[in-house]
Amino acid sequence: MKIHPTAIISPTAQLADDIEVGPHVIIGGQARVGSGCTIQAHAVLEGKITLGNNNSVGYGAILGGAPQDFAYSPDIESEVIIGNNNRIREYVTIHRGTKAGTATKVGDRCFLMVGCHLGHNVEVADDVIITNNCLLAGHVQVGEGAVLGGGSIYHQFIRIGRRSMIAGGARLNKDIPPFTLGSFFNILNGINIVGLRRCGVDAATRTEIRRAFQLVFRSQKTVREAIAEARLSEWKPEALEFFDFIASSKRGCGSSRRSGQHLGDDSEG
Repeated sequence: MKIHPTAIISPTAQLADDIEVGPHVIIGGQARVGSGCTIQAHAVLEGKITLGNNNSVGYGAILGGAPQDFAYSPDIESEVIIGNNNRIREYVTIHRGTKAGTATKVGDRCFLMVGCHLGHNVEVADDVIITNNCLLAGHVQVGEGAVLGGGSIYHQFIRIGRRSMIAGGARLNKDIPPFTLGSFFNILNGINIVGLRRCGVDAATRTEIRRAFQLVFRSQKTVREAIAEARLSEWKPEALEFFDFIASSKRGCGSSRRSGQHLGDDSEG
């Protein structure tokens, strides 16, 4: 274990034998830090927090802080749970859950870039990229492999679907379905073709996802009518996931421009 002499570590913290801890780091008594982790200077781990294996925590990051919620009481025990092989860069903040027994969660292999914030009870799945200065309010859910563009803002309780991509500067208070491109204020710009190609989704499946998107968002049907029509046909699992996500939305989903798109066009090239 390599611990800088200026670090302040509670004797009750549970630390793996091979971690590295930089100058002026503070680690509280309920922290558990797994094998291979590196915690850089001035980072703080407080409250009940679990770091899995091989995580990197950047300078000045604060993980496990109390939630920004008037209903929260200091005697409530909640937590932050972070998986394995994540990169958490400088000045990231992750707040713990706001109700007893709840948690803010980050999966495996995520990349949280400089200055992003995860509010209480946020859930981030595996392989997510959250770029600089993104702000996620409480209870936001981010699906596997999603990419959130720099400076984008997320209202509480919304869902960002699997393998979606959000443009920098977007402001969202509606759900963004899986495999789509979100931008500006709840705009859906089509299908995330590049992202789907990169993760190995074949051309036939990409075409079917695009057809599902057009049925729901670029036909003259209401969303309810489009979903009902979709249920009458056979679809691949990805398209079914797309329809199920929309059908289960409590806040509603973003809407699509119907013509003149210049950002994130969903053509195959």
